[in-house]
Amino acid sequence: MGNKTFYSQVRLDPLRTESAEQLLQSLLGNDPSLQTLKQVLTTRTEGNPFFLEESAQMLVETKVLEGERGVYRLAKLIDSIQVPATVQAVLAARFDRLSPEEKRLLQAASVIGEDIPFTLLSTIAELSEEELRRGLVHLQAAEFLYEAKLFPDLEYTFKHGLTCQVAYGSLVQDRRRSLHAAVVEGIERVYSGRLTEQVERLAHHAFRGELWDKAVVYCRQAGKKAAARSANREAVTYFEQALGVLKHLPLNRVTLTLGVDLRLELRPSLLTLGEQERIVEHLSQAESLAEELGDKRRIGCVLADMSAYFSREGEDYRAVSPGERALAIATELGDFGLQVIALDRLSRVYMGLGEYRRAIALCERSTSLLEGKPVGERFGMASVASVVTRIPLVLSLAELGDVANGIAQGEEVVRIAEMVGQPFSLVGAYLLVSHIYIVKGDLEKATPLAERSLDICRNAEIFSEVSRAVAQLGYAYLHLGRVADALTLLEQAVKRPTMRRFYTLHVCWLGDAYLLAGRREEAHQVASRGLSLARHKKERGYEAWALRLLGEIASREEPLDIGRAENHHRQALAVAEELGMRPLIAHCHIGLGKLYQRSGNLRLAKEHLHNGVALMRAMEMGLWLERAEAELNELG
Repeated sequence: MGNKTFYSQVRLDPLRTESAEQLLQSLLGNDPSLQTLKQVLTTRTEGNPFFLEESAQMLVETKVLEGERGVYRLAKLIDSIQVPATVQAVLAARFDRLSPEEKRLLQAASVIGEDIPFTLLSTIAELSEEELRRGLVHLQAAEFLYEAKLFPDLEYTFKHGLTCQVAYGSLVQDRRRSLHAAVVEGIERVYSGRLTEQVERLAHHAFRGELWDKAVVYCRQAGKKAAARSANREAVTYFEQALGVLKHLPLNRVTLTLGVDLRLELRPSLLTLGEQERIVEHLSQAESLAEELGDKRRIGCVLADMSAYFSREGEDYRAVSPGERALAIATELGDFGLQVIALDRLSRVYMGLGEYRRAIALCERSTSLLEGKPVGERFGMASVASVVTRIPLVLSLAELGDVANGIAQGEEVVRIAEMVGQPFSLVGAYLLVSHIYIVKGDLEKATPLAERSLDICRNAEIFSEVSRAVAQLGYAYLHLGRVADALTLLEQAVKRPTMRRFYTLHVCWLGDAYLLAGRREEAHQVASRGLSLARHKKERGYEAWALRLLGEIASREEPLDIGRAENHHRQALAVAEELGMRPLIAHCHIGLGKLYQRSGNLRLAKEHLHNGVALMRAMEMGLWLERAEAELNELG
């Protein structure tokens, strides 16, 4: 390495003493006069190879060393040699020794960045081509820069990022700003036919160059581009940078409209990252701006997103009004995209409230609207519309017991999600089908889908869905006999929820896990909490599941209080029948059958077990059916 220029960049850790000595021998040579100097350099640089090379280069430039690479000798007394304490100081000293023209050229290059296209540098360097090429030759010889590639366009790269930082840091603010502005103009001219490829660069330089009218446009475009490839943190940075730029622009209808749109475009990335508090802050600001504009469509978009916010917070009862208002506006305006969004929001809300048939009707309307449209279209949502709009449909079908139809619809959702390949859509699709397999009692199929979802959440930073994936995996493990693993996961999901739409259900699942683990007191506390949450939030379906769990817990108490256990089961059954929740109706019958069997009322035991088994057979409920049939067979 010491006698060659760089061909590629790699991360170099500090060298051991022997390795540092080998590097210095390659750089400087074996002259006896160098021995003490080598020790000084190794100690001062702590074996940092870049620091060693830059220090050696500085000593050559200051005539401390004479000769050529690999065969230097000491030209000054060792006591007179001063090596700066940091690599930045070495670089700054070397930079200061450049000619004024070379300094300006290196500064211009540093504004462009670590990678420097020759054509772009030539537009801002304020040098003739001959002067530019001569300067680049000198900077390469001094090993500040090197040629990175020749094809398709000549490009240079800084030897090290620190070199770029030191050169950039030497610029006064006005000069720095004017160079950034010049880079924007240069990119627009050099890459005029493919600006989309350069939009991140344009956003950076327009912002630093204080070209505010261009900065807001390019930052927004960069945010959209990042969001489209699921780079959500990057998208948030660009969108919020664009919002910051608006403060530098005149307050008028155009900038007010941009303020609304940027906040709406920011929401899906914040949602994916699980940053709900920031969502509601931006939506509140967007609502005020939209009202000030009197822009009905944008008011509708904000209302739809506010509905989604309340729903994800597990407050569907608060989500109804903004959702209905958004749908009314969408219908009045005949706005296709807003109709799709509002129908999706409302279908989730009514599903959460236990109005499953109403949710299905809304889903069918949105599905009908999307027929013939590109499957990858998102309409400003975090997920692909043809995936996300079917999720409440399938979940509602599952609760109503139309399991076969739900699985068919769910598998179509998975097919679309896998074809599009968008991570958030994949997580939603896999969790959806995993859930319906849980309802069906096919835990062997539910488990790998939940595991896959959790892997994607972690790898793609989809933090909003982590607790749901963890809870579903925990519940699947529970009924596969992995009780300890299930408890760990379900406790995590309940203690650290990343969204609250399914929170009450997850609380009930944790209660079920405590019950199966023989921890009845904790099971009762958790189930009671689930019931309280469901009633407070008007989640009728989850209320029924919580009542059924309380019935199961009471049925196992010693001594048995049959009246209390029966009351919980019958309340659960009544709500389930009112809502048409056939799988839960079946579970309630099985629970009552087991209760009556324990109390010695064999007639009622057989009646309820027969009813439950018949329902489960009709829905082909796998493991749940096997367990129910085993209970019935015990009665003979």
